[in-house]
Amino acid sequence: MFDLTGKTALVTGGSRGLGRAIALAMAGQGADVAINYRGNGEAAEEVAGQVRELGRRAVTVQGDTAAGREACDAIAKTAIEELGPIHILVNNAGITRDNLLMRMDAEEWEAVIDTNLSGPFWMTRAIARPMMKARGGRIINMSSAAGRMGNAGQANYAAAKAGLIGLTKTTARELASRGITCNAIAPGLITTDLTADLPEAATDALKAMTPLGYIGSVDDVAAAAVYLASDEARYVTGQVIGVDGGIVMGS
Repeated sequence: MFDLTGKTALVTGGSRGLGRAIALAMAGQGADVAINYRGNGEAAEEVAGQVRELGRRAVTVQGDTAAGREACDAIAKTAIEELGPIHILVNNAGITRDNLLMRMDAEEWEAVIDTNLSGPFWMTRAIARPMMKARGGRIINMSSAAGRMGNAGQANYAAAKAGLIGLTKTTARELASRGITCNAIAPGLITTDLTADLPEAATDALKAMTPLGYIGSVDDVAAAAVYLASDEARYVTGQVIGVDGGIVMGS
C-alpha cells in the first residue's frame, strides 16, 4: 500500500473502533503511533501492544479532548515527548447522544459538540504549530455522512460533523503554504461500537439507502486514512472523502 516509514501518527480515540483500525493500519505501513484514549486504558494498551508486534513504537496518552485547550495541549505535549515530532494527526474521538430535536437537552447537545467539534479544533491548534515549524504534516478529521446529509435524531452529531467539514476546509486553506494538508473522511454505515446499538429497523433502512447495499468495515475507513497520510496524497487537501457505499453523492 502506502509507505509511512519514518512517520509518527497521533490518533485520538484510538483505543477502539475506527481509531483502533486506523492506528493499526498506519503501523502496518510503517508509522509509529500515539494512541489517545479517554477512559479505557486497558484497551489502549492492547492496541499499543499490537502496534509493537508490528515492529513499530507505540505510546498511550490519556486525555479527554472534549475538556478544552489545556487538555489537548497536554495530549500533544506527551505524545511529542514520548515519540518525537508528530507528522500525522487523526482527529477521530467522537460520541453520540441521540435524541429528537425538540427533546434534546443541553447536556446532550454540548457533550457532542465539545467532543466531536471543539476537540478537533483544539487538537489541531496543538499539533499545527510544530507542524508549521517543520513545514509539513497531515491532518485527518473524521466527519460523517450525517454531517453531509443530516440525520433525524442526530441534530447534535450532524451539526458537529458538518462543522468539522468547515473546520477541515479552513484549516487546509490556512496551512497549505506550510506544506500541511487537511482532509476529512465521512464514513457512512460502518460496523463499530457506535453503530452496534442501532435498532435493526434503522440499520435495514440505512442499508436500503446505500447503493452498494451493505455495511462497511472499519478497515475500509482505515485504508482511506492511510492514503491521506501518505506522500501519494500530497496534492490532496481540503477534501471530504466519502467512505459510505455511495449513500452521499456529490458535495
